[in-house]
Amino acid sequence: MTSHHQIARRVSRQIRVGRVAVGGGAPVSVQTMTNTDTEDVAATVAQIRAAVKAGADIVRVSVPTLAAAEAFGKIKKEVGYVPLVADIHFNYKCGLAAAEAGADCLRINPGNIGSDKKVSEVVACAKHHGIPIRIGVNAGSLEAELQEKYGEPNADALVESALRHIEILKRHNFEDFKVSLKASEIFLTVFAYRKLATLIDQPLHLGITEAGGQRAGAVKSAIGLGMLLADGIGDTIRVSLAADPVEEVKVGWDILKSLHLRSRGINLVACPSCSRQNFDVIKAVQELEARFDEIDEPLDVAVIGCVVNGPGEAREAAIGVAGGYPNSIYVDGRIQHKAHNAELVDVLEKLVREKIAARQAEKAAAARAESGAETAQP
Repeated sequence: MTSHHQIARRVSRQIRVGRVAVGGGAPVSVQTMTNTDTEDVAATVAQIRAAVKAGADIVRVSVPTLAAAEAFGKIKKEVGYVPLVADIHFNYKCGLAAAEAGADCLRINPGNIGSDKKVSEVVACAKHHGIPIRIGVNAGSLEAELQEKYGEPNADALVESALRHIEILKRHNFEDFKVSLKASEIFLTVFAYRKLATLIDQPLHLGITEAGGQRAGAVKSAIGLGMLLADGIGDTIRVSLAADPVEEVKVGWDILKSLHLRSRGINLVACPSCSRQNFDVIKAVQELEARFDEIDEPLDVAVIGCVVNGPGEAREAAIGVAGGYPNSIYVDGRIQHKAHNAELVDVLEKLVREKIAARQAEKAAAARAESGAETAQP
């Protein structure tokens, strides 16, 4: 379906987290964080691979101890293609060790690293390895003097805290950083990001922290991140759920797809179903979601149970079905097949996979033709 609105994104500096560009007009990247014990290398590697398979562009790994930093190095060797952010708090030596072990970015709060000398060492190490830093400000861990000044966490307090940390990095002539301002309250978070977005040009990492369980957290994240992304604010996102990190990635992608900022996988347009339905819409959608889980190629598929909205939605999708007796299946806007309920899901899956295979074949042919044309040039 054609987007009727184009989001004008905030212009920001660009940094690189491994192979992923963040800011400067690059696509909004999707992040998650492992929740395994980092010292359990096998479990952490498995979780990273699952997250990447689901679409994660960047994965953050907690490095609370030097033993975890050693494990981080082993993890990085196993998943070297995946940009990894080392999450550092308090112990600056963990930041140094993680950078040496191959971290693609350090997530720190310069203010809780310790003395200026310790911060200087971390910044010098990041410069030496050519990696950026993420300043992470959280409403739950604001400096005591800011809590006293403002009485409670608010947008001004979050921004002031961020500016303090930013000033520390700038004092060390370090500009390759991104910033996050997270709270569990949506409006507090949104107002803080909107304010900071006017004060700095570095990329912004979006998130509603401690958003909750899988359903409630997804809703809160979609509202908060959606408000900011629709304003053009945000260069990378992390959906924080008390759930499997894979679910965070899926929700992140759903948010970006809904705003037409990025496309990945099957976009299922489905009716909520009612007594007019000619087939079990909910069951069909659940089956199709499971069968299409591994597909990366973007494709709009409409599953509508009756003839009220069915024909209109089905015509707009690449492939769609409108309930009927039998059901009408549209391909590229025209009815090309009829299918009875028992065979409907199988027919839709077959048509989707054929459509994707044809697109991929066209892309491969175009690439070969372009390569051949370049080779033929004198």
